[in-house]
Amino acid sequence: MLSGAEFIQQSLGLHLFFARIMKEHSFFLQAAFTPRDADYAQRADAFRREFDGILGDAIPLADGVVSPRVLRSGEVITPFTLSAEMATIFFTGVQIPTELTQEEAQLRGGDVIGPNPVLEEKVSALNRRAIRATEELIQFKGDILTNVLACKMFTFNYPLLITHIIREAELYVRQLRRLQNREGINLERAAAQLEFFWNRQMAEHAKFIRGLLEPTEEDLIRTAHEFGKEFDQLTEEAKEAIDKTFPPDKVTQRSFRATEELRDFKAQGTQGILACRIRSIIIPLLGDHVLREANHYLRLLGMFKKG
Repeated sequence: MLSGAEFIQQSLGLHLFFARIMKEHSFFLQAAFTPRDADYAQRADAFRREFDGILGDAIPLADGVVSPRVLRSGEVITPFTLSAEMATIFFTGVQIPTELTQEEAQLRGGDVIGPNPVLEEKVSALNRRAIRATEELIQFKGDILTNVLACKMFTFNYPLLITHIIREAELYVRQLRRLQNREGINLERAAAQLEFFWNRQMAEHAKFIRGLLEPTEEDLIRTAHEFGKEFDQLTEEAKEAIDKTFPPDKVTQRSFRATEELRDFKAQGTQGILACRIRSIIIPLLGDHVLREANHYLRLLGMFKKG
């Protein structure tokens, strides 16, 4: 059973990562519709604004109480986030609230000292709000995927990308529900499950990057392809670890090394996109988005290694 302090710190750390991920998912959906589906674009924009609000509420609550490890990890923001947002505003005209990123850059880590029932209730209310919004977003994403697969809608997002972002939203809800029930986490059991989840996500990131690069970027395409194959293998090994047929500590070690390498590739790619050195149809914010997810996974893997 989580203490009140653990509940507050873990909840706010989760929001700083996932509320930003959800608002960016909404933006990626919004930007990929054709003019015929302007109503869907408007709904996606409404979701983006709702998660802007959730993140905006989480930031002041988190100041001074969120885990310093979360802030140091690069999963909340990276050195490229603000520039990626500004470039994305320029390219799309969507007014992303960059002040949230600037506020996050000023966040201080710390601990909740003693019982704080007022803060605990505020965090619980924010969790409930995020659960409702994310469940509605999952339904919206599922509706889009159904229409795309039935050839009733065209979007510039791959069907697999829509499936990919549904999974992440479902994970956010599951983790929030665990926190609302004040359930602690069994690191040994969670490690294999989350390694299976995130290794698959990392494999798909590599494949999305491969598919969005300009065809002449042959070296980058080749590298992304190799990362995709490597993480497909790591996904299988994580599944075998769940089934107790592969040593879990070996999966963690291999996943950590591979994710570090993929993180560096994503960071270099984001820099290259922002500097206009890489030819692609990757919107700058997408580069930073997948970089933050790799940083989040590396923090989890670091916990699993210690655990």
